[in-house]
Amino acid sequence: MIEPDIRFTLANERTFLAWVRTAIGLIGAGVAVFHLLDQSAATTILSVVLLASGALTGLVGFVHFRAADLAIRAGERLPTNHVVFVLLTAAILLAAAAGAATMLV
Repeated sequence: MIEPDIRFTLANERTFLAWVRTAIGLIGAGVAVFHLLDQSAATTILSVVLLASGALTGLVGFVHFRAADLAIRAGERLPTNHVVFVLLTAAILLAAAAGAATMLV
C-alpha cells in the first residue's frame, strides 16, 4: 500500500463523520419519538425503524469509509455504492411517517 495524499484521506474521513452524524441524528430521533410522543403501535414502530436506520447508517458509513480508504491507498477507483439511494428513500419515507404520526397525536 502507498501513502496517499493526505487531502484524500481527510476527505474520506469527513465523509465518514457525516455518516456518523446522520446515524446519531436518526438514533436521537428514534429516542425522541419513543419518549415524547404518546405510546401507540405507530410511534413504537416509528421509533424502532428510526433506531434501526441509525444503526444501519453507521454500519454502512463505516463499510463505505473502509472500502474507499483501501481504494485510495491502492491507487484504484473509488467504489460506488447504491445504499445511499436506499437510505435517502428510507429517510423520505420516515419523514412522511413521522409527519403522519404527529398529525394523529
